[in-house]
Amino acid sequence: MGDLQVHTELATFAGGCFWCMVKPFDQQPGVLRVVSGYTGGQTPNPTYQAVCTGQTGHAEAVQITFDPDGISYRQLLEIFWRQIDPTDATGQFYDRGSSYAAAIYYHTPEQRREAEASKSRLAQSRRFSRPIETPILPAGAFFAAEDYHQGFYQKNPEHYLAYRKNSGRDRFLAEHWNLPNADS
Repeated sequence: MGDLQVHTELATFAGGCFWCMVKPFDQQPGVLRVVSGYTGGQTPNPTYQAVCTGQTGHAEAVQITFDPDGISYRQLLEIFWRQIDPTDATGQFYDRGSSYAAAIYYHTPEQRREAEASKSRLAQSRRFSRPIETPILPAGAFFAAEDYHQGFYQKNPEHYLAYRKNSGRDRFLAEHWNLPNADS
């Protein structure tokens, strides 16, 4: 028996605290791996402490390895938009500053086209009263965060749920997406 080869692609999204960005993707069929990390900056091998200063230029992000036969990039984009406040360019919810700003980092020209189309659809939906501010940027180097950040929602479920609630994320998502429980 030969090994079955699975074609994989990467998707990279920043949406504020990366702890809150893992679970919504991690539980999707076709998603093979979700890694919390840092991208968009100029400092090689940044640490959490360095990124939090806002001096490295990095944003907290997740990098998703997915099987496009199991889940499309368009579906990942739809999940992404439902995790963030796309009208806020200065952070997400309780977390402020460039390291918490939302962004889509595309890996291919096709991803760029799909991201721009999804952003346009969201703007045209008039779901939000303010303009969509989330930038679409070329993917660059991605650095995995420290081990204690990986799979945080599984390792520290009580802390994770309290953080989501107290940050204002769940309340915002429930209001704007009519979700009974945003953390699902």
